[in-house]
Amino acid sequence: MEGVTTCFHTKCVSLPARPIPLSRWRNRNLVSSIPRRSLCVSASSSDTLLAARSPKEEDTHSKVSSKGDDSEDLKLWMDKKGLPPCKVLLKERPAHDQNHKPIHYVAASEDLQKGDVAFSVPNSLVVTLERVLGNETIAELLTTNKLSELACLALYLMYEKKQGKKSVWYPYIRELDRQRGRGQLDVESPLLWSEAELEYLTGSPTKAEVLERAEGIKREYSELDTVWFMAGSLFQQYPFDIPTEAFSFEIFKQAFVAIQSCVVHLQNVSLARRFALVPLGPPLLAYCSNCKAMLTAVDGAVELVVDRAYKAGDPIVAWCGPQPNAKLLLNYGFVDEDNPYDRIIVEAALSTDDPQYQDKRLVAQRNGKLSQQVFQV
Repeated sequence: MEGVTTCFHTKCVSLPARPIPLSRWRNRNLVSSIPRRSLCVSASSSDTLLAARSPKEEDTHSKVSSKGDDSEDLKLWMDKKGLPPCKVLLKERPAHDQNHKPIHYVAASEDLQKGDVAFSVPNSLVVTLERVLGNETIAELLTTNKLSELACLALYLMYEKKQGKKSVWYPYIRELDRQRGRGQLDVESPLLWSEAELEYLTGSPTKAEVLERAEGIKREYSELDTVWFMAGSLFQQYPFDIPTEAFSFEIFKQAFVAIQSCVVHLQNVSLARRFALVPLGPPLLAYCSNCKAMLTAVDGAVELVVDRAYKAGDPIVAWCGPQPNAKLLLNYGFVDEDNPYDRIIVEAALSTDDPQYQDKRLVAQRNGKLSQQVFQV
């Protein structure tokens, strides 16, 4: 099973406390019943982090891109910026939608054994709030109020993309645009699906969760200007308008979802560093639910130690934590048929018409249960 990796963040918007289940048979029917082309929705016709180009600009961009290998450009950029020698390379597979560029993925450049360090990305190539805002106090102030880490990171890269090739992050942003918020299954999050495509989720609680998350993103957008005024020293370098004037909601939503699909949750680091964008990380890494390899913060870098042997050319997989399929679908646009963390919600209740209702209720209470109970199986 190939997919995306992450230890991703769900604090960005309010979510239901319980996971939304999709049973395995529904997972297979859900994915197989939706035409592949329809999953790559029309929202991605514009660049993920910025507004769409004109037809003339798009044609020029395509011709420029065709002259060289974007994956090689990203790797060369990282090498020039201090990436230590690693044991991976970037390969590509065709996209389901012929209008999209092929999907890039991280693969082993040589045979690997369990415990090998596949790659180690120096902190200078990792995007965090501490790096973006330059001040951990400001980062904590922003994220403990109305704006999330994802919104801050999305806004930063949106302004950086406006800089074009002048941006130090240009090769990385171009790679994010190429992926268009898709994971290794070449499918976008349902947050970018059209209303007609969302009808495929009718009957599943996931549809309500998608709509709720979308409303949360709208609330994030309404607070974007807060970042501009609270972190003015950062954004003074950009000769552009304030966020809500520089970017429409649709553009912000695309950027937000793209960042959501690739942000990594680092453990045992400061608040301002816990959510990170790591080149060579997701969405270039594949996801595997029975994998235990995770991107880990070490001294001065973020590294991936593999948990299994690989042959040269094999896709590298990583784990994004114990997430049910509903969360995988919402955040990354895919489900895993072999996901051991998937759950089905079963609701059971005692009938008040039962003559023995009170006796049964007392028995349930003595066993720590309610007369109406939700079980996850």
